[in-house]
Amino acid sequence: MSLTKKIDFALILKVTNANPNGDPLNGNRPRADFQGFGEMTDVCLKRKIRDRLQDSGESIFVQSDEKKTDGMTSLANRAKDKEVGLGADAFNAKKANKDQTAKQACEKWLDVRSFGQVFAFGKSDEGAGVSIAVRGPVTIQSAFSVEPVNITSTQITKSVSGEGDGSKRGSDTMGMKHRVDSGIYVAFGAMSPQLAERTGFSDTDADKIKTVLTKLFEGDASSARPEGSMQVLKLIWWEHNCKAGQYSSAKVHGSLKVNADGSYELNNLDGLIPTEIDGF
Repeated sequence: MSLTKKIDFALILKVTNANPNGDPLNGNRPRADFQGFGEMTDVCLKRKIRDRLQDSGESIFVQSDEKKTDGMTSLANRAKDKEVGLGADAFNAKKANKDQTAKQACEKWLDVRSFGQVFAFGKSDEGAGVSIAVRGPVTIQSAFSVEPVNITSTQITKSVSGEGDGSKRGSDTMGMKHRVDSGIYVAFGAMSPQLAERTGFSDTDADKIKTVLTKLFEGDASSARPEGSMQVLKLIWWEHNCKAGQYSSAKVHGSLKVNADGSYELNNLDGLIPTEIDGF
């Protein structure tokens, strides 16, 4: 059974001396808009959700290279493999039905039935390839800081021999590390029962995502994001009493005001009381 009610949610995040989402086109500096407000893209957040779901044992299609569990070298290989995927015939226009292939993909991979996916692998030796677009019911916005963030850049030096026999000291290599000194970020999301009917996304699936949202940064530590530097402060979870929703997502999200210290105020809407959950 698919999702029985509309759901809205909000994440309040705290960043301390970390690079929450570097921009590779800007020297990997933390993302920020022209007014100085920090940003974590929706793609970044969905990557972390997928990783946490995979850590909990769920079957995930879009796996990161460092967390691959099936040995597949690409999404096409994963999709077309007979053992871990659907088999090559499922993506052959002469042998497969698009709707049936999309249904099988949604049944197999939680992230496909949650966020959707585009399967477009070009032509095959057996005939013209098939392009399939799955529209997912779970959407999440980019997270933005409540106030402009201060970004500190530090020059670093590597002065060890990276090549040769080590008898001669290598030349120093200069580099830069960037961090957000401190910031409170807020991200909003929603789950649509209408789209869930098409992918098979269920109430149980919604609960799985709800569980990992509070643990978004567990197991995600790196040099840019040391342990404890990224924290989920609160998950605000609104469950409507019907599929259409009692209020628009814009009105629901607008009922939350987050302050620069991480505290927040909720202007509760009649008949829609949110659940407030502490981060892990």
